[in-house]
This record gives sequence, C-alpha cells and structure tokens, in this order.
Amino acid sequence: MGLRADQLTDGEEVVMTLRTHWKALVRPGTVLVLLVAAVLLVWVFVRGESWSTLAGVVVGVLAAAAAVLWVVVPVLRWRSEAYVVTTRRIAHRAGILTRTGRDIPLHRVNDIALEKGVLDRMLGCGTLVVSDATEKAGMVLHDVPRVERVLVDLQGLLYRYDDGSDDGEWPPTEPQRR
Repeated sequence: MGLRADQLTDGEEVVMTLRTHWKALVRPGTVLVLLVAAVLLVWVFVRGESWSTLAGVVVGVLAAAAAVLWVVVPVLRWRSEAYVVTTRRIAHRAGILTRTGRDIPLHRVNDIALEKGVLDRMLGCGTLVVSDATEKAGMVLHDVPRVERVLVDLQGLLYRYDDGSDDGEWPPTEPQRR
C-alpha cells in the first residue's frame, strides 16, 4: 500500500511505487515447504497407530502456529510495506495493524547512498539510504528492486527542481538561477 490520492497535495503526482524485492519471501516460502514436509513425514510415520489422531492434532496445531508466525506474518509485512516517490517527496509506509511512515521532501534530500551486496547484485536489488537536511537519521529503503534505475530516476527528480544554489533547494521567494 502506497499513498492514496487523498494523501497527495495539489499538483503532486506519484512517480513510482516500490515494494521490497521478492527475495524477502524466500525465507517464508522455505519455511512453508519445510512445515508441509514435516507434517507429511509425521503423518506417514504415525498413521495406523492408536495415538495417531492425537499426534495429528498436536502436529497440525503446532504447524499452523508456526505457519502464522514464520510465513503469514512476514508475507503480510512484505505486502504492507511500500516506498513511494512523488514529484515532491519520498515516502515510506509500513505496518500490518499499526501503520507507520516517514516522508522526506525532495528539496530536503542532500545525499542518496547505494548499497549492494553480492546477492543483491545478482538479483538486481539494493538498499538506498536517503539523507536529508534534518537531525534525524536518513531513510533506509531496503531491498529496492532495480535499485540503480530507481537511483537515476530519483536523481532526475532532484536535479529537475534544483536551482543550482549551494543549499539544493528552490524557495518560492528566490529567483531561479541560470
């Protein structure tokens, strides 16, 4: 979930909406396969025993709890997190029950760092660290798909509205420099 139309200011447009790379779903997918395999294995070994019904119920309850904890919750977290870039800001929204978010106006951005590990390079994703002109730590956008293309697009947005002054912003009261 990104930004809805009613969350945009007048004249603001969404440039891109991003979700964390699908690699975040590898661990929950692996856990799901292992849980199904474990349940089937227990079923094969205990069927026909006098206590197999009780064992089946216990294993089923444990597997369901593990699936909720290690499969459903991570998938919901992945599904509910979004990075949105508009013509005026970079927004990060996350949360299943309690939504959290942070926005950085584009005119406040003074640095964008790119981090890519070996696996990130193979999968085409990476982390962007957006630093702004405030005392807060920068916004970290983890596992951004097509991270280099996103970085180029962000730089294009930043330079489009830069007036060339040393402060990196174009206040309405200051004439544009040529």
